[in-house]
Amino acid sequence: MRILVSNDDGIHATGLQILITIAKSLSDDVWVVAPEQDQSGAARSLTLTAPLRVREIGDKQFAVSGTPTDCVQMGVGQLLPERGGAPDLVLSGVNNGQNLAEDITLSGTIAAAFQGMQLGIPSVALSIARFEAARAAWETPRQLAPDLLQKLLQAGWSKDVILNINFPDCEPDAVAGIEITRQGRRDQNNLFSEKRTDLRGRHYYWYGFSGQLSNPPQGTDLRAIYEGRVSITPLHLALTHGATISHLSALF
Repeated sequence: MRILVSNDDGIHATGLQILITIAKSLSDDVWVVAPEQDQSGAARSLTLTAPLRVREIGDKQFAVSGTPTDCVQMGVGQLLPERGGAPDLVLSGVNNGQNLAEDITLSGTIAAAFQGMQLGIPSVALSIARFEAARAAWETPRQLAPDLLQKLLQAGWSKDVILNINFPDCEPDAVAGIEITRQGRRDQNNLFSEKRTDLRGRHYYWYGFSGQLSNPPQGTDLRAIYEGRVSITPLHLALTHGATISHLSALF
């Protein structure tokens, strides 16, 4: 099995190194195509107004001056076929922070997996929750992901679906289980902007997240992570809302 590994935290991210280790437990044919710089929050953006630069930084490892979607597109469309063939699996992550609920529409980690899926390749996004810990519990995905991925690959899933795996913010022996979940929705907006002033007196702004926990129902990705379980959510890109089609069609 040929595996393409990417992320949105950048080519030098700790989570990427963890994912390379996980991938190498599944195969000895592991390739890395990841952004040159941190692309968190890039979602499914493509670089359309500038050339893409690719830099080979090591054996089977490439840094791309673009987004996570660019990286997977370049890996599948150019770099790997030139070196023996397209990948059989795309793994994205391990993101330093949860990708749950409405996060998935912003996440570059999720976007890389969606691009792999769009190109006909089974794809999985992996993230680890960060709430209060000063450092991510990297040992949790390192220990749990290889067996988890083996089971998922043996079972298989629909070609128009990616798997979004989130690991809880705890060490491996504290994980309370594994749950197949649905996408949740927070009951408040955690995103805020902070106005600051630079040394020349000009204003600038930083986005941040309040980190306030919501109260989600059982069965959602949020509830599973809050209660210390690994969350596995099948996601797809069918965003049309059927009930609203019926409601609005009556107008025309």
